Amino acid sequence: MVAIIIAIVFTNGLAGIGHADTVKTGGERGPVTNLPIPRFVSLKAAEGNVRRGPSLTHRIDWVFKRRGMPLEIIAEYSNWRRVRDRDGQGGWMHYSLLSGVRTVIVEEDLLTLYARPDPKSQENARLEMGVIARLGKCTIDWCRLSVDGQRGWALKSALWGVKPDEIRE
Repeated sequence: MVAIIIAIVFTNGLAGIGHADTVKTGGERGPVTNLPIPRFVSLKAAEGNVRRGPSLTHRIDWVFKRRGMPLEIIAEYSNWRRVRDRDGQGGWMHYSLLSGVRTVIVEEDLLTLYARPDPKSQENARLEMGVIARLGKCTIDWCRLSVDGQRGWALKSALWGVKPDEIRE
C-alpha cells in the first residue's frame, strides 16, 4: 500500500502583494555569516513578514504563511536576510524567522518516494505537488525525504529547495 501525502497550499505559501527580486548569484559568501550566498533555509515560524528593506521601518510586502517553507537567502545585512521563494517573490526577513533545517517543495504531482535511489525499488509513498518535505541525503540525482512519517528517495529534479549539483551526506 502506498501512502499519498496531500499539500495544503495558501496561494504559493504567501499572502500580500509585492514584486520579484532580481539578484545575480555567484560563488560568494555572506558578509555577516560568511556562509555561501545563495543558500537554502526554511521558515521557522508559522508566519513571517517580508519587508521591502532590512529594518522594521520598511513596509511589509509579503507574509509567508507556511512553516517549514524552503527559502533561498540571496543577500545579508546585519540581522536581516534577503530571501526569495520558488516563484522568485521575496524581500528582507529578520534572521530569527529562519531556520537552517533544510526542506524542499515537491514540484511534480504524485511524486513517488522510493525505498532506495532506484526507480525499480519499492514505492513508499506518493507526494502531491506543493508538499513540503524535510531534506536528508542527496546524491547527484536523488534526495532522501521525510514527510508525515513517510521516508524515501525522490528525484532531485522534481524538488525546489536543493541545488541541482548539491551533494548532501
